Amino acid sequence: MAVRIAVGNHKGGSGKTATTTLLAAAWAEQGKRVLVVDMDPQGNASRRLGSAFDPNHPTLTTSEVVRSGETGVAAQAIRPCGWPGQYGELVHVIPARFDLDNRLSEAGVVGAVLRLANALEGVDDDYDITLLDSQPSMAHLTQLALAAAHWALAVADPEYDGVDGAIRFRDFVRDAKTLRGLGNPDLRFLGVVVNRADARVGAHRYQLDQLPATFGADLLTTDSTPETLAAPELALHIPERAAIKDAADTEIPVRLLPGAPARLVADLYTRLALCLFAKVTR
Repeated sequence: MAVRIAVGNHKGGSGKTATTTLLAAAWAEQGKRVLVVDMDPQGNASRRLGSAFDPNHPTLTTSEVVRSGETGVAAQAIRPCGWPGQYGELVHVIPARFDLDNRLSEAGVVGAVLRLANALEGVDDDYDITLLDSQPSMAHLTQLALAAAHWALAVADPEYDGVDGAIRFRDFVRDAKTLRGLGNPDLRFLGVVVNRADARVGAHRYQLDQLPATFGADLLTTDSTPETLAAPELALHIPERAAIKDAADTEIPVRLLPGAPARLVADLYTRLALCLFAKVTR
């Protein structure tokens, strides 16, 4: 089975979808097979991966997968991403569209929170990583992703609301009562990725200074050596760069964009991908 990582934050605009797609690209560059499950009705991860829903050529989406909840049914919804070359060969996606919102009404149905986990059973055995991109909420759709995951990764922008949303996401995952309710007592918190950092902004500088005290060893660093893990002040901060938005708008991996800023972002996500894979497989 692939290592499943649910990516989230209680606040929108933190960059979780960018992190999901950029990590998928970084792992593909390392020869790893990646499945992205889009659990946000906005469908932004699907579009950025070149797999947006086409009403003229409809295919199954996460809405139908969750509605069914039958064991292994998610296999019917997997599509290759629209990226070129090895990216398209190694990164696949189960896309989302706005009607995924309809699944929210099923939150009170007994066992509904396990429908995605059941649907993925046996489906991602041939992948190295499954990334579940969650909506900015702790409601039913995010709980579906967490119930199916092995790890939960928070993404935070260095502003008050972004940090607060990451804290709520972390605390939700670490609450034993919550995990029992999700039917996933083995779910573990992987850490916090800090991105969209801009040292020119006073609020960002303040939050970046405070993050080691706020998150401690939960801050993800440039590597996973014991020395670095014990030094949260060495946390990896992904800077705010236009290249990330350009990659999202043009639906290609950031490494394929021209210029040094794009290479910098791609290299940072390569380091992050290596760090995360070391943590989840050791």
